[in-house]
Amino acid sequence: MERYQAILAYDGTSFWGFQFQPGFRTVEGELRSALSSLGWSGRTVLSGGRTDAGVHAEGQTAVFDLEWAHAPEELQRALNAILPKDISCRALQVSAPDFHPRYRALRRCYRYRVLPAPERDPLRERYALRVWPAPDFDRMAEAARALPGKRDFRAFGSAPRLGSHTVRTIFRADWERQGEDLDFWIEADAFLFRMVRTIVGTLLEVGNGRRSPEEFQKLLESPPLGRSAPPAKAQGLCLMRIDYPEGDG
Repeated sequence: MERYQAILAYDGTSFWGFQFQPGFRTVEGELRSALSSLGWSGRTVLSGGRTDAGVHAEGQTAVFDLEWAHAPEELQRALNAILPKDISCRALQVSAPDFHPRYRALRRCYRYRVLPAPERDPLRERYALRVWPAPDFDRMAEAARALPGKRDFRAFGSAPRLGSHTVRTIFRADWERQGEDLDFWIEADAFLFRMVRTIVGTLLEVGNGRRSPEEFQKLLESPPLGRSAPPAKAQGLCLMRIDYPEGDG
């Protein structure tokens, strides 16, 4: 029996998130089904992050234990032959027996893509939030510069477990222009429930003039002053990667 670490990419459009939910199509559910076809009899797949319904991933980490008599490369090929077309195993390796992808993670990186466009663009809108009029890039960039640091972010999300704290450390938060698209990049040790999407929704209100960068700054104070915006829609969000200590996994 070996423990395997897989890096998954998926189009989250048709999924009710990553985590297994009976009666709903989830990424974990599809992965469990594929593994069962290969002789897996486990009950749990560990993940580095539980993406919400509609959220995409390029670098999700999934870990499982399996009796497999062949090379990891053959297991990766076998999984990709069974998994549905909206999930891909991008890499796979044997990991340490006690490796846990959530607790060993150093940081997680997300990208949220905004498409400023006056008319619908069905193909691009699958992976981006279309907004019009175009938000003010400089105002959003100014507000985002206040985010990095260790603080209580409860104005932007709720703790994933009852009774757990809402303090997180953000290492990076900035906007980039990618052609016509506006990409918001954020890296942190961990995130609260719907934290990234709520931050983006609030930054977009800064960008369209509904609130100032100074008002955004007040939300970072403890206790928070004022209220955040509703979360931005899920389709613009993508889990890009999860970082671990060198040699870990």
